[in-house]
Amino acid sequence: MEKMVINPNFWKGKKVLVTGHTGFKGSWLSLWLQHLDVELVGFSNSVPTNPSLFEELKNQEYMTSVNGDIRNYDDLKNVISEFKPEIIFHLAAQSLVHHSYQNPLETYSTNVMGTVNVLEAVRETNIPKIVINVTSDKCYKNIESSKGKTELDELGGYDPYSNSKACAELVIDSYRNSFFNISEFSRHGIAISSVRAGNVIGGGDWAENRLIPDIFKGIINNNKIKIRNPGSIRPWQHVLDPLNGYMILAEKLWENGPKFSEAWNFGPTNDEPKTVTWILDKISQYWQKEIKFSEDNGKRGHESNTLILNSEKARLQLGWKSKIKIELGIKLVVDWYKQYKQKKNVKEICLEQIKMFEKVE
Repeated sequence: MEKMVINPNFWKGKKVLVTGHTGFKGSWLSLWLQHLDVELVGFSNSVPTNPSLFEELKNQEYMTSVNGDIRNYDDLKNVISEFKPEIIFHLAAQSLVHHSYQNPLETYSTNVMGTVNVLEAVRETNIPKIVINVTSDKCYKNIESSKGKTELDELGGYDPYSNSKACAELVIDSYRNSFFNISEFSRHGIAISSVRAGNVIGGGDWAENRLIPDIFKGIINNNKIKIRNPGSIRPWQHVLDPLNGYMILAEKLWENGPKFSEAWNFGPTNDEPKTVTWILDKISQYWQKEIKFSEDNGKRGHESNTLILNSEKARLQLGWKSKIKIELGIKLVVDWYKQYKQKKNVKEICLEQIKMFEKVE
């Protein structure tokens, strides 16, 4: 299929709601949508990290930012009723595996009931045309295989985070079948999809217990880094790649909702998954500094050793492909944190990378 690129004319003036807009991916997506001249509102209950990419970008000055909890149905419904978004990107989540072992109730209530609240508010208001629900590559039942997971593979999830994302997928499928069935699209006019990306990396991620933030916090503060699973293989990808996929999907759903209202993988190419140790070595090479680390052998919950996505469906049916190879992705991340350390303007750094991405074939 012909390669798809984002159409700026499509996005200009569109009314878009992003839940979880203060998080890492939400902040990058919000900036990109601002760059495309979207009329944007965000719904999130807090700024999750300090430092915060959302605050460094000053996103709140260029969009309507609503403080609210995705678990509060009435508040969310009121925002949708008042703002009347045409497109919703649902990113709000408890997104950490380690935290899910410590707070399973919060994880399930946020990731499962939060998704129910979004879809129920859409059903009640009948306002948006498109809802894209961001789940996770970890929603699949993982049998530690080197074969990439396709959208038809069994859902599962060992830990509470992964399982909550599988549950969210089942919720999405049920709402789509029960209330937004493609056979009745001419009546309701609402397209519902879910998207599953890989292990997303990029500048401005400061989350706890996540590899890239842990590495750069260690480098910047000259601390020894603790690594949980140095041999683990993950589908690493730069944050702009899946976000590009989400926006291409939104354009396709607008054009033909029934055809594209389903689940989609947006992972790196099959030769891209690398070990944690490989990532460390590449960061050390590009930063030009030896990274000191030790393996964290403390008590922790189960984490998968191998996880790979197959995104052929998105390539063949949407014309999407992963544009940033992992080595370039690592270089972009290192460049971001180097410029951050030099106290460069964070918004300018991010916009420069977005504009570079738009030019990549």
